[in-house]
Amino acid sequence: MRKRFALIGAAGYIAPRHMKAIKDLGHELVAAMDPHDSVGVLDQYFLDTDFFTEIERFDRHLDKLRRQGNGIDYLVVCSPNYLHDAHIRFGLRLGADVICEKPLVLNPWNLDALGEIERETGRRVYTIMQLRLHPEVIKLKKKVEEGPKEKIYHVQLDYLTTRGKWYDYSWKGDVSKSGGILTNIGIHFFDMLIWIFGEAEAYTIGKMSPRYAEGRLRLARANVEWRLSTDYDRLPEKVKAQGGLTYRALMIDGEAFEFSGGFEDLHTRSYEEILAGKGFGVEDARSGVDAVGRMR
Repeated sequence: MRKRFALIGAAGYIAPRHMKAIKDLGHELVAAMDPHDSVGVLDQYFLDTDFFTEIERFDRHLDKLRRQGNGIDYLVVCSPNYLHDAHIRFGLRLGADVICEKPLVLNPWNLDALGEIERETGRRVYTIMQLRLHPEVIKLKKKVEEGPKEKIYHVQLDYLTTRGKWYDYSWKGDVSKSGGILTNIGIHFFDMLIWIFGEAEAYTIGKMSPRYAEGRLRLARANVEWRLSTDYDRLPEKVKAQGGLTYRALMIDGEAFEFSGGFEDLHTRSYEEILAGKGFGVEDARSGVDAVGRMR
């Protein structure tokens, strides 16, 4: 049965992956909203989507559809991190299930409130945890689970990418809105490592600045040393020489773990799981949100 979707944050970087997933699976994007009107990307996927730059008019339109018996099944949230919580509540109160990009929320106590509203409304909140669906990551998790239970792995994570000056002036450069580099950049990898190696037990922060952070994280089955950066100057010289803007490396007991490829269809896979009622929900997000919140 064809499902009806609406999307908040249509002008953002990640929104096209959601549009593609909706289209690839044969569903309909009936409405989209963003305060910025540079949303020509919609034409690549849907030509008949109603578009709004004001949340009030978006709300009125979706409520009208609901009252006509033609409401949405899912609200997709691709807005800035600090607005996720409010926009998830908005979707639940419209009577829709919600699909939200990571981080689901900035603070772990917000998860409790979302759980309460889920129970009140009878609707569900799903989050995109695409790395948990990556074939190589699934293989690694299985290897760890089937290996010696007493073994503690040594993990080195480096994610050094590049963001221009715009980053500092946008919401992403504001820690109160993005959660800073740990939440905006790191949560994807911290969630993956916690999923593979078990719950976070302790941490230390070596350095922390708006564009760089490093530290150690002790998990149930691994000791993790990590570095995160959005500063071009921290890229390895060989990456710069090749014109690259990102260096990503994950070493496990001294061996490189390669998972650079295979990302192209992970949002579509995520949607398939969600539509089948098997997507990742509020409690799945808790460990990562809690660990990053404490480190932050």
